[in-house]
Amino acid sequence: MNYPNPEFDSLMPAARLDRRGFIVTALGAGFALATQPVMAQTAIKTDTAGLTAGEIKVPVADGEMVAYRAQPATGSNFPVVLVVSEIFGVHEYIADVCRRLARLGYQAIAPELFARYGDPRKMSNIQEILSGIVAKVPDAGVMADLDACVAWAKKVGGGDAARLGITGFCWGGRIAWLYAAHNPAVKAGVAWYGKIDSPATELNPKHPIDLAPQIKPAVLGLYGGKDQGIPLDDVDAMRDALKKASARSRIHVYPDAPHAFHADYRPTYRKPEAEDGWKRLQEWFKANGL
Repeated sequence: MNYPNPEFDSLMPAARLDRRGFIVTALGAGFALATQPVMAQTAIKTDTAGLTAGEIKVPVADGEMVAYRAQPATGSNFPVVLVVSEIFGVHEYIADVCRRLARLGYQAIAPELFARYGDPRKMSNIQEILSGIVAKVPDAGVMADLDACVAWAKKVGGGDAARLGITGFCWGGRIAWLYAAHNPAVKAGVAWYGKIDSPATELNPKHPIDLAPQIKPAVLGLYGGKDQGIPLDDVDAMRDALKKASARSRIHVYPDAPHAFHADYRPTYRKPEAEDGWKRLQEWFKANGL
């Protein structure tokens, strides 16, 4: 079942992928304009003490893609975790998630996957982000960009790409499922309220429900029972599809949680569910080789 929701659904026909320069060439500080006002009383702030953290440039086929990287300041061969943003791009919340993972001993990399199409952090209108940027981003291009981040971690960043994980939120949650199907080298993934099903388009031809039999890595899906954009029927269908495929992946639903319950800077934040989900992420990663 599919229900329209402006935070997930593109509002314009998807554009064809073409070669273009990067519109976003640097990351700024702060939260995306479309998420204002920020819930300062709940927003988590992880400092960089003891970490190497900041902007990097990842070589890709058509240039250099900007990304945020955080890892322990000492040591080497850290397990690598790709962090995939919501529709708002790599803003302060996503950078902080990277720092939280770095404090756990990971090399966390959050690429600005919208960099060729616009800067969602500077847009105050969600509809504009969806139609002007998100609708133009091809899944195939995203998979290639994430592959490039893994290559950077291995060749430049000193990460242990043999211990590879991924986590993503909202738009990025869907991508986490897709990347696990794309790259069997992934040890574990955690998809936070990623959309499971939607009509196929040229740029988004498959969705997690379609790829369930191909998801060999262990992915943990975390969903809210009161999410207005992801029907529980879809969540149940994904659980059944994974079970039928004898997959190692699992899904956990928080009955009273809305969408974006981990987003501590937004009114949707639910502290108990967010903290439990973060604990589950850590346990899932450790149980699956990260």
